[in-house]
Amino acid sequence: MDYPNGQEPGAPIRSGIPEHGRIPKYYAAKVRIEALLAELGEGEALPTERDLALRFEVSRETLRLALRELHLEGRLRRLGRGTVVASPKLEQPLSLASYTEGVRKQGRRPGRHLVGLDRFPAQPRLAGELGLQVGDEVWHLERVLLADEERVGLESTYVAVARVPHLDTEFEPDSSFYAYLHEHLGIGFGNADERLETVLATPREALLIGTPGALPMLLIHRLSRDTRGVPLERVRSLYRGDRFSFTTHLGD
Repeated sequence: MDYPNGQEPGAPIRSGIPEHGRIPKYYAAKVRIEALLAELGEGEALPTERDLALRFEVSRETLRLALRELHLEGRLRRLGRGTVVASPKLEQPLSLASYTEGVRKQGRRPGRHLVGLDRFPAQPRLAGELGLQVGDEVWHLERVLLADEERVGLESTYVAVARVPHLDTEFEPDSSFYAYLHEHLGIGFGNADERLETVLATPREALLIGTPGALPMLLIHRLSRDTRGVPLERVRSLYRGDRFSFTTHLGD
């Protein structure tokens, strides 16, 4: 099949140009900046706003709209007082593989920073999801997700204390929870239900991840079960929309 204007599969048709042929000035500037990014390469510094505005003959306000979209898409990132070309987004599989496995497969170094580990009585909804009685104790493990020391997400895990009674003393918070379950307790994952949506981070979440509040986030809710089909964990994972994309394989 011949693609319009020689474009590759997955690219916006006609580069996003409406049929009437009129495009906003900021979008025209964005297209030209994208071409510049391809020339510069990952990690290279972008010229100043003033220089770019002069080069593309647009106002600073118009240029900032273009740069804002590129930041939100993960094409640019701040470094000190300047802006550089960002590395490609991390591809995280929608599967039972852990965050650690997904990041390592892409040659990045996974990590986690502990925010808190608490235990409390399960309320009705959480108890129902985990197959517990109301009031049974659950752990809440909250950690910032890292990739090469860059903060890229926030993860909250809820699991019954009865399933992992020594989580507070045996588990290393910067390691893989799935590996701990398998290697220390012999617990394997059987299946899970996931729901993915786009949200904005709360002020607290944005502060922990180190992002602007207006940055779109990818939120995944997961309810995992062990190999016997017994509910195991309830997870709320928040990922930076500018640093992550998700992949899955569909079949029979």
